[in-house]
Amino acid sequence: MRTSRTADPPRTFGGMRSFEADFAVPAGYLNTPSIGIPPAHVADVVEEAVSRWRRGGDSPPVFDESVAVAREAFGRLVGVPGDTVAIGASVSQLIGNVAMGTPDGTRVLAAAGEFTSVTFPFAGHAHRGVTVTEVPLDDLPAHVDGYDVVAVSVVQSADGSAVDIEALREAAAASGARVLLDATQAAGWQPLRLAWADWVVGAGYKWLLSPRGAAWLAVRPDALERTLPAGANWYGGDDPWSTVYGLPLRLAGGARGLDLSPVWFAQAGAAAALPYLASLDLAAVRAHCVDLAGKVLAGLGLPPRDSAIVALEGDDAVFERLRASGVIAGRRAGKIRLGFHLYNSPADVELVLDAFE
Repeated sequence: MRTSRTADPPRTFGGMRSFEADFAVPAGYLNTPSIGIPPAHVADVVEEAVSRWRRGGDSPPVFDESVAVAREAFGRLVGVPGDTVAIGASVSQLIGNVAMGTPDGTRVLAAAGEFTSVTFPFAGHAHRGVTVTEVPLDDLPAHVDGYDVVAVSVVQSADGSAVDIEALREAAAASGARVLLDATQAAGWQPLRLAWADWVVGAGYKWLLSPRGAAWLAVRPDALERTLPAGANWYGGDDPWSTVYGLPLRLAGGARGLDLSPVWFAQAGAAAALPYLASLDLAAVRAHCVDLAGKVLAGLGLPPRDSAIVALEGDDAVFERLRASGVIAGRRAGKIRLGFHLYNSPADVELVLDAFE
């Protein structure tokens, strides 16, 4: 079933209902770019998993279904087949598979100020002649020619700026450059169709409303030969439950051979959160989030931006006023960062504007 928001949700101290889910988020929570808050049904699944753990009620294979469900749903959220998706625990760990597979002397292009989980895995191979060059985000598509790999976030963590996806796609196709996209700050609040990229990575604990410890890497089949299993382990085996002891190496074919042994509770939560998000009308989710962010900008006399993330100038005194008014925000790159998701409403906008008066 596809659902969309039709009216401002009721808001109480105990939480709210929005997009057909219940949230226990207090008014003013605008820190989703750091930590997303789960809907009640997701938190209930994790709580029950912890309860079973304390009672000795689980065995490791119990979580295999959660892994499979979350894997497939991540594929739907970024527009790729589920069988091209590997599981991991963090973005940097998964990108490490890509960085290890780059030939000596690979030239990587990145956006200036990019989140370091995207760039550090490549920079860590400088001893092999791998270089990482940063250019302004807006100029990135124009600089693709001459580089082997482009590694960039779909939406920047620091301020919500978005790469020109279509321009990047065209530039990469013309030059033959491989493209790695980090969808962490985009998946979950906007529709994505990224099957054209060689690699798409994303973490679950922000906009995907999952516990920290679940992340995914989609690998286009023709990029598999350039993607090495940096953390090769039993769970990436062709049959995980028969590859727990002894050589030879026997990894699964395709992306699943890159799997990291799962963080159980994170995968349990993701198996509830990601299908829920994938069932929504993400165009409506995007409109909801961008509209609220736009109301903050308009209220402060700032030009509109097409993002759910807002980065505002403000000193420590402004940040403290926000905190005093109940606004939970982040500080990134010298600015106050706000993020609007399913559980935010115009009441949150008013709290922000009041603090800036």
